[in-house]
Amino acid sequence: MTNLKLTRPIAFIDIETTGTNQQQDKIVEICIIKINPDGTEEILDSLIDPKISIPLEATNVHGIKDVDVKGKPTFEEFAKRLIDFIGDCDIGGFSTRFDLTVLESEFKRIGVNYSTQGIGVVDVKSVYHKLDPRDLSGAHLKYCGRSLEGAHRAQVDVRATIDVLESQLQQNDFLPRDISGLYEFCNPKDPTWIDDDGKFAWLDGKVVINFGKNQGKTLEYMSKNDSSWLRWVIGGNFSAKVKEIANEAINGKFPKSIKTS
Repeated sequence: MTNLKLTRPIAFIDIETTGTNQQQDKIVEICIIKINPDGTEEILDSLIDPKISIPLEATNVHGIKDVDVKGKPTFEEFAKRLIDFIGDCDIGGFSTRFDLTVLESEFKRIGVNYSTQGIGVVDVKSVYHKLDPRDLSGAHLKYCGRSLEGAHRAQVDVRATIDVLESQLQQNDFLPRDISGLYEFCNPKDPTWIDDDGKFAWLDGKVVINFGKNQGKTLEYMSKNDSSWLRWVIGGNFSAKVKEIANEAINGKFPKSIKTS
């Protein structure tokens, strides 16, 4: 890549899974292309044995069958190579939230604490949808000028993702050229939000719930009167930061107050 300024490596990730449940479904294929600040690339690519049967609906999407993953490493067997490969990297991908949530769930199942907190994340899908909503195949056709052959295989998809981002940067001078700038472009954050998704927010110096049936109630009130709801959050499909806030609230700890305007 020549249009993105890197201060550390960025790892573009794509996974294929047994389904769309981010907490329960398993990875069957993963490909990571790591781009170093000097422009050199490294690839980590493998089929993964999920140790469960791959549903037909999933096979119809990516073409991977049970026979294809037989004898391949399980996620637990593959995990150390994965951590070593992406440990010092920012992360890129197409629809990264799904991939990273599934990865977090897989690591959790084997007792490994994995989080993207403190690293840059660039979702090329978000950049694309800001410019012209479509899917990866449409983005590839528009920005790269050719149809995407072999979509829904991990290496094809991750290579296409890199090519699309490179073309987006080349064709749109107003786009930021650094990871944090692209993240902010794709994820404009309300200054009252405590987490990136805005599930908790500041109101008059207090932390309040910012979604669902308890919207507007303070976190302190919930911790004293409805801790079961906080446990539901901890076990639900929420980011690691949201779960951390809920867990600390159960123990009587709350984010420090800030001034909002």
